[in-house]
Amino acid sequence: MLRDVEAATPRDRPLQFLGREDILTRFNAALPAGDGVAGAHCLHELWMRGEWPDRIERGLEVLWKHASRSIPDWLPMRYVDWLPVAYEIAWEFQAAFKGRTNVYLILLDYSDSRPDPHGVYVGMSHYSPADRFDQHKAGIRASGSVLKRGLEVLTGPTLHLQYISRGEAVRIEAQLAAALSCAGLFVQGGH
Repeated sequence: MLRDVEAATPRDRPLQFLGREDILTRFNAALPAGDGVAGAHCLHELWMRGEWPDRIERGLEVLWKHASRSIPDWLPMRYVDWLPVAYEIAWEFQAAFKGRTNVYLILLDYSDSRPDPHGVYVGMSHYSPADRFDQHKAGIRASGSVLKRGLEVLTGPTLHLQYISRGEAVRIEAQLAAALSCAGLFVQGGH
């Protein structure tokens, strides 16, 4: 696989100029090599292009079987139809100042009560998104929606919103929640 793929973030979309067949060839080569990063970028690119949900789900399943140790945290563990929208919206927000605060998204499960089975929680914390998710699930300063319905952290869309100033995080958290809601997502948090 390309070296630039290994260092790339999902925002970089290093495979965006390749054809679908080239991406599938790279994905199939990543599996026996146990290359979770390359496989993740392949699936991510197909996902962003609107590949059929069943194909993304199957790709995730196969990638987890072959390369679970090297799959980057930013690749979700399940298909979410609005993930490309979340990326597009989150990328509009930028922070000018570094700091200790992280903006994060958590995938919520509403399959028992809503037509769209997923919602999203928007939060901010000086803890890493993964640590903050664990705190929510343990009931530590937990949002009820994350405690009851939290599935996983959606790391990819907010990778660029890590280690920013608290003041900017407060602003971005609220504006990001409002923008995601305006795009039709069911949003919790963001206050």
